[in-house]
Amino acid sequence: MALTQGLIALFAGHSTCQIFGPARVATAALCLAVATLPRLTIAAEPASLEVSPHRQIALIDKHIERHWEASDVVPSREADDGEFCRRVFLDLLGRIPSVDELERFFSDSTVERRGKLVDRLLGDAYIEEYALNWTTVWTNLLIGRSGGMDRRSLVNRAGLEQSLRRALQRNMPYDQMVHELIAAKGVSKPGEEDFNGFVNFLADKLQENAVQATAKSAQLFLGLQIQCTQCHNHPFNDWKQNQFWEMNAFFRQTRALRRFGEGRDIESIELVNQDFAGENNRPEEAVLFYELRNGLTKAAYPVFVDGTKLDSDSGFVEDVDRRGALADLMISSEYLAPALVNRMWAHFLGYGFTKPVDDMGPHNPPSHPELLAELAEEFRLNSYDLKQLMRWIVLSRPYGLSSRMTRRNEQDDPALGTRPLFSHFYLRQMRAEELYESLLVATEADRAATSYAEREANKRRWLEQFTLAFGTDDNAETTTFNGTIPQTLMMMNGDLVEKATSLEEGSFLDRLAGDTKRHRADKVTHLYLAALSRRPTRSEVALYGRLYRLRDGNEAQALQDLWWAVLNSNEFILNH
Repeated sequence: MALTQGLIALFAGHSTCQIFGPARVATAALCLAVATLPRLTIAAEPASLEVSPHRQIALIDKHIERHWEASDVVPSREADDGEFCRRVFLDLLGRIPSVDELERFFSDSTVERRGKLVDRLLGDAYIEEYALNWTTVWTNLLIGRSGGMDRRSLVNRAGLEQSLRRALQRNMPYDQMVHELIAAKGVSKPGEEDFNGFVNFLADKLQENAVQATAKSAQLFLGLQIQCTQCHNHPFNDWKQNQFWEMNAFFRQTRALRRFGEGRDIESIELVNQDFAGENNRPEEAVLFYELRNGLTKAAYPVFVDGTKLDSDSGFVEDVDRRGALADLMISSEYLAPALVNRMWAHFLGYGFTKPVDDMGPHNPPSHPELLAELAEEFRLNSYDLKQLMRWIVLSRPYGLSSRMTRRNEQDDPALGTRPLFSHFYLRQMRAEELYESLLVATEADRAATSYAEREANKRRWLEQFTLAFGTDDNAETTTFNGTIPQTLMMMNGDLVEKATSLEEGSFLDRLAGDTKRHRADKVTHLYLAALSRRPTRSEVALYGRLYRLRDGNEAQALQDLWWAVLNSNEFILNH
């Protein structure tokens, strides 16, 4: 008992952590997993790595290595195959690999095995999973985790997801996707005539003269935070108040027409363009007015952030489609490609070239300006192909490094405020969606015969506990999925983990424990491969033997204790 309490006190580094319910002796396995956590280990000096022959990958490596040399840091060693496989599955598909997938990768002894794995994950074999994962990523960016969840919302979340999923399945070029989102017209709900799910991006952002539409479009697609300039010139950069309202003028023809169902609930919206008479009631020269801080009033017409003006200031749609013109200007602008490259780099490497990733400009110079510029140009020249960009990044040298720091790069820690050098892989917690999907894969629950709609509904219900909407003007929200003690306790005692560690007939553990063709050591190995994409150490195997004896030879219970501990370890919940 004293041993168990002491181990519990060490759980995840929290001396106050308390485990409710039956105390599990297997906490020892958890503590061992924490003790071997990659971030906390100082590794030996790295072995040399081969530079990829692919031009864009070599471009990344060249610029990153130049910064290592200039900063006098030595990169960590290359991540082992299990670490790389788990990492790339999480980042591309939003889940860890199954044991079968992992062993297939391990069985490939060719030099090109990592490239072949990435090609397979980005190819037809995984097209549905790829599209589902990136639909989730983009939906959360465009409308937030809580967007469309309220029955009074103007957003139809399923409609946006459907259109994004179809676009990602056919690898729609990024510039085309942005154009579709900005210029979209049609009905928000699937199944209705003139359905166009892309209208859901702007559906709830047109209130109060489309202030949100203006700010979010610039932030998401151009990497420009101009929302502060709504009321005054920006105090820290060159963005002026007139630029916000000139951008805003592009949205003034746009209307979200509500369609009501029974009980006066909003059934759907139709996004249309209508003539804008201007605030001077002269549609042939439709103007809007904004107020300076000194009380003076100024006029604004559509002008893009780079100073490009439209040929006409008319508010008549037949003369000029302002929003369509804005979409054209955005996808041909100098901002589009760098903003996306910066965002994608942050997705895969943990940090972007700027912090935050959507606030770019002279006031916030990137950590690797030449790399950002050249990679953005390569992305543009390759027709804004998202999969190509992903492939370049995940096969680059910095992405493939171990997360274990060395004495020669331990100063490279952006969490402490330093600029990232990418000399080792930065640990980060799984997204809540990734954890959910990974638990399903690890316990083979993903093989259950449930429909897409049912599976997504179950996931959404589980995710609701982590999302807080603030109700602010810009619909800000946050996620409480942050590794705190209450959340740790939720993981340890929550319904999802309880189901994942169940011994009921037909469950994952029941099938594993009852497999008479496997030796006990093989079963332990299977658990570690399923959750952590690695084989257990000798100490971990020995620890299981101790658990087995403490459980008086009850193999199922010993496996349950071990599995519970592994799933609640930092090593499982982190992308490393």
